[in-house]
Amino acid sequence: MTTKQIEEGSLLWTPSADDIASANLTHFMGWLAKNKGLQFDSYQALWQWSADDLAAFWGSMWEYFEIKASQQHSAVLGERLMPGTEWFIGARLNYAENIFQRMTDRQPMVLYKAEDSELVEVSWANVYDQVNRLAAALREMGVQRGDRVVAFLTNIPEAIVGLLATTSLGAIWSSCSPDFGSRSVLDRFSQIEPKVLLAVDGYNYGGKPFDRRSVVAELQANLPSLQHTILVPKFRANVDG
Repeated sequence: MTTKQIEEGSLLWTPSADDIASANLTHFMGWLAKNKGLQFDSYQALWQWSADDLAAFWGSMWEYFEIKASQQHSAVLGERLMPGTEWFIGARLNYAENIFQRMTDRQPMVLYKAEDSELVEVSWANVYDQVNRLAAALREMGVQRGDRVVAFLTNIPEAIVGLLATTSLGAIWSSCSPDFGSRSVLDRFSQIEPKVLLAVDGYNYGGKPFDRRSVVAELQANLPSLQHTILVPKFRANVDG
């Protein structure tokens, strides 16, 4: 096998004409020209406009992505200061609703691969069904708008389902990786007083199993506001060891 030394500043890749024509950014620039009368001949020019006219840029993004809202905003941007800037003043919308308005059967919603399994495709319909079922369960647990649901989960499809089910109810989602120690997780979760915990019992990493059931028990014992725990079974013991 031959290797080639790359010098600093070397161009590693250039998109083809087809890549450029089919890019989302190209489509957005075409939409701006057609709907807003704004012509940009380069990415740099588009970026400059987005930095100079924040309200116009972000307002156009709202329109371009056809954001659904139960109450429209009265202004895109309040005072331009940090901290304290307000965006889309007065708007009311649901994150999960806006995600699922993009449902399609032409491609999967999620591509997921664990280190010890094959690549899995998860359809939009599958995720939508799971989100509805979990949202119903959370509602039965008393989760309402403004309540907190927390997750002690790895990067698995169940985390996406948990996020969307929680936000569909108007509740607040927060998560920590299960490789965190109990103290670090409690420092974060105790501040927001969660009502429900979603947690894995463990995970496999680098070919090794990591049992987190004792940490989950610590979280349950030290979060006084916690009323329910949903355990996601993922732990697989190393049968060879």
